[in-house]
Order: sequence, then C-alpha cells, then structure tokens
Amino acid sequence: MIILFWISIFLIIYTFVGYGFILFILVKIKRLFVKPFAFINEAILPTVTILIAAYNEEDIIIEKVANTLDLNYPKDKMQVIFITDGSSDSTAEKIRQFPDVTLLHKDERAGKMAAIKRAIPNITGAITIFTDANTFLNKDAVLELVKHYQNPKVGAVAGEKRILVEESADASSAGEGFYWKYESKLKKWDYELYSNVGAAGELFSIRTSLYQPVESDTIIDDHMIAMRIAEKGYIIAYEPDAYAMETASADVKEELKRKIRIAAGGIQSILRLKQSANPFHNPVFTFQYISHRVLRWTITPFLLILVFVLNVVIAVETSVLFYQVLLLLQLIFYALSITGLYFERKNVRIKALFIPYYFCIMNYAVVAGIVRYYKKNQSAAWEKSKRK
Repeated sequence: MIILFWISIFLIIYTFVGYGFILFILVKIKRLFVKPFAFINEAILPTVTILIAAYNEEDIIIEKVANTLDLNYPKDKMQVIFITDGSSDSTAEKIRQFPDVTLLHKDERAGKMAAIKRAIPNITGAITIFTDANTFLNKDAVLELVKHYQNPKVGAVAGEKRILVEESADASSAGEGFYWKYESKLKKWDYELYSNVGAAGELFSIRTSLYQPVESDTIIDDHMIAMRIAEKGYIIAYEPDAYAMETASADVKEELKRKIRIAAGGIQSILRLKQSANPFHNPVFTFQYISHRVLRWTITPFLLILVFVLNVVIAVETSVLFYQVLLLLQLIFYALSITGLYFERKNVRIKALFIPYYFCIMNYAVVAGIVRYYKKNQSAAWEKSKRK
C-alpha cells in the first residue's frame, strides 16, 4: 500500500511539476551543444490561407474579419476563407460584405472537422493557418508563424494562446490565465528540446501539402491534424510571438463544459495516435507526448483520488507523523478548493483560492470527459462556450 502510495505521488508530481523541471534541464544542456535554427530575414514569403470555422458568431464576426484582413502580410499572398456551416444567425450575411473573403456556407451542421474537410479543396496557400472566430491575432502573427517553415523539418507551427485577465478576475479568468501561461512555457521548452505535442485551435498552421484528413467524428481536430503530421516525422514548432487573444470563459461552469469536451477528445486522440506512443518510432517525441499529454488525460486525476484514499488508510493504521501531516495538507488544499467554489458562487474575488479550485475543476473535467467519451455522449460538433 505504501509503495503504491509513493508511486502515485511521484507520477502526480512528475505530471504537473516534474516534467517541466526535467524539460528545463534538458533544454539547458541542449543549448550548450546545439545552436538554434537561424532564420533568414529577407526570405521569400510563402502564400498562406487563413481558414476560420465560425458558428453563430454574429456578435463578433465583423471584428474578426477586420482583424484578419488587417494582418501584416502581403495581400496578394494571403487567402482568407470563412466556413459558417450550420449557422442560423446573420454570421454568413455579415461576412458577405467583404469581397476579399471567401465564404463557404451550407445550412447543414456536421461538425468542425467536416467543415474543414469541405474547405480543403478551396485552399490555394502553401501554408494553411487555422484560427478560431472568437480570437484576435496580433498584426505580425502570420509573419512570425511562416518564418519557421524555412526549416524543412518543420511541418506545423503552433501559436500562443493568451487569456485576457482583468484585475478583478474570477476563478475562470485567473485560473485559465495561469494555466495557459504555464502551458506556454512548457510548449516553448518542448520545441527547444525537439517538438510540440499538439496544437490549439486558437492559432496554428501547417504545410498544406502535409495535411492528412482525420476522422469526421474527431473531437479536438486541431490537436489531431498537427499530431498526424508529427507522426510522419515532422516537427511541430512553437512561436510565442504569434498569438491569439481571447477573453476567459464566462464562468467556471462554461469553462468546465469546455474542459470536459477537451478531455473527451484527449482520450479519443490517445486511442488513435498509437504511433506517437511508440518509443521505437521516435523516443524523444514519445517521451514528450506521454509526459505532457497522456498522463494528464488518463491516469493522473484518478491517482489524485487514490492518493487521498491511501493517505487516509495509512494515517489511521500507522503512527508515523509524516503521513498524518501529509493528509492534513491534502485536507487543507481541498478545503481551499471548496472555499473557492463557495466564493465563486457568491461572486467574491479571492485570487489565492482560484488556483486550487481551478486545479480540481481541471482534473474533475478529465474524469468526466473520459466517462462521457466511453458513454458516446460527446458530439464532434463544437459546443460554443459563453465568454466574457
């Protein structure tokens, strides 16, 4: 029982803290022996296609189109495509006002992946850039993304997701903002070591020629599109100076809905990306993939429950003070999380309580997502989350 307890503790710490520490050390060592790829400032810019799937985004779509057309990139080398399949509001009509934008619309809604597949034959750019309708890109985002394709080993490039957090942020804003700052640092180090292990739909790009169709029932299509390219031996680069900005989820309930969907998609992707988990194919990439993704999306939330239960049993059956102190610390942590839930519902902002609360919400979402996936209750159609 004690051995199982400590193995579980080790895996939890490794997943959330240890991997980042080891990654940092490995990157430091690599910097001593390997110089980073040198970009050519005056390189010929490739043609690009910016592909945006929008569903009932009439409140923000004008601003999104304007933001896209205002990007700092030669207009004769930039194609913009919006797909609005299934939208029942005025999203499509508003996009039609812009002659420089290609609009693809049909009334039937079959999910984001089906919409992307329908758009692929219309793409003319050598590089395809995917971005969400509810995010706004910095002016140089495209320039920063495409420079990485000077390296022939790069098959995809992920941008950075930034959450706009106010001083009076609630748990959903502060927790999500903190999470993405930490994620961004891990992604930076992942790329320095070898490659990223996926991409977020807010902003990522691929070599169009490397695109491989993924199953139409894919839940997190952005992750799967990038990972299928990585399984072919290409690198997923990361560029923090190309970023997509969006507000946080409207509240924790909305954030939880989004996290459960991602968790369901995570377990689906793990079952399908068998080559990524094969250390004989690419040991470094597999190490990164299992450490950064697989552990979080599979066993770690269950280990948190197991550790608490085992700690209670061990603390009762042994007189060793250490285990009793450890149990007390766990109880304090979860008490802070419950207190965070209470204050969130009372609309009271105490940032010190947001991180334990958000941590518990994230891990609950993984368990709920796995259950939802195996019960086949998760649709591939994107569920729009309310945002601030």
